[in-house]
Amino acid sequence: MYRLYALLLVVALASFCPHQLNAQQTAVDYFESGVTKSRTGDFTGALQAFSMAITMNPDNGPSYYNRGLAKANLKDHRGAILDYDRAIELNPKDALAFLSRGVSKSKQDDHRSALLDYGRAIELSPDDAQAYYNRGASRSRLEQYRGALQDFSRTLELEPNNQAALYARGITKQKLEEFSSSLVDFSKLIELNPKRAQAYASRGASRVELNDFTGAIADLNKAIELNPEDTESYLNRGFAKGKTEDFKGANVDFDRAIGLDKNSHRGYYGRGFCRSKLGDQKGAVQDFNQAIELNNTNTDTKVFFNGRLNRGALDNLRSVVQERNKMNELSNERSEAFFSLAVSRNKQGDAKLAIADLNKAIELNPTYAEAYFTRGMIKSAQNDQKGALLDCSSAIKLNPRYAEAYYIRGIIRHSLGDENGGCLDLSKAGELGYTPAYKVISDYCN
Repeated sequence: MYRLYALLLVVALASFCPHQLNAQQTAVDYFESGVTKSRTGDFTGALQAFSMAITMNPDNGPSYYNRGLAKANLKDHRGAILDYDRAIELNPKDALAFLSRGVSKSKQDDHRSALLDYGRAIELSPDDAQAYYNRGASRSRLEQYRGALQDFSRTLELEPNNQAALYARGITKQKLEEFSSSLVDFSKLIELNPKRAQAYASRGASRVELNDFTGAIADLNKAIELNPEDTESYLNRGFAKGKTEDFKGANVDFDRAIGLDKNSHRGYYGRGFCRSKLGDQKGAVQDFNQAIELNNTNTDTKVFFNGRLNRGALDNLRSVVQERNKMNELSNERSEAFFSLAVSRNKQGDAKLAIADLNKAIELNPTYAEAYFTRGMIKSAQNDQKGALLDCSSAIKLNPRYAEAYYIRGIIRHSLGDENGGCLDLSKAGELGYTPAYKVISDYCN
């Protein structure tokens, strides 16, 4: 991120006091030796040389600064900060000292303090692209994405082909959900460096978010070609293939992701989804269970059927929408994993565990209308009609245009004797486009 060696100050010679001729010459020799050693990567030797220069002339700021750089390259950031402190004390207008101290603070995850140093460096040297980039990186770490975006943009104004800034700005735009705009940055980066796998991977990820699954797959193919060990690219490509209903291809990608990272809960969830779509419910349940385990670190009510709809008729009419109780979307949400697990369990006839999984899905996402509706369907099939009514009502509250929920609530209400309320619900279902409701209305509401 930051080329410490590039900041060495060779202009420091002029700052030695002219009236100390012998000490001046000796200190200069040590200083020059330190610069030479730093340039060759001998930072231990450089540190010793700059220390000798400081001993000879303890008031020379550049010696402290360069010794700080040597310490930083040796990963002694605390020691480096002490030297930068002294360099700044001796020369409060040394922009590079503020910049370098900010880098060492960032290395210790003290990003808030680093921001102050980067800000001061920018005040002193407003056209230093590196200072803006570094401040943007720290802002990003603090989730100050809007400010980070401004800093990366300023970096690119000063250095239009700065690849690190292009990538960082693209990622920041993703954080801000500005996916279309991020494509521009990743595309420019690919133009500058066609062999950079992460640029294709990131552009592919943005295209997934934009529902351009074909384009995403093309980018992710290239990312994987350049870096066959990139787990994230397999996960994203599997997701994109699932969205194009290429479940066999998606299954292969999720397999590969799991092979690269056995703790990838997204890999297990995606593979479970594909297995379910391919008819392997047993394998799906195993994968969903594994996904949930990795991502963790109902009483029957007695019902009296006193409407014209008896239980047999209720079951028959409810079965019309049974196909609604299926997985329609592939998602990375944890609640979706529990929902999908519930669907597979219910298909295997394990309603009790299916309800438990839906309870968890709702706990994780209380606004999950589909989970309430599906739980209501299962409860109704288990003869918990009052519980089913509550779930259908919850689904309708969350999604007032949920036609199937009105339909199910309508036939349950009717079966429990609330003929007027039931028929009003059926009417609403039909109004919202669920046409089977009209057959029930014709048979039971006139």
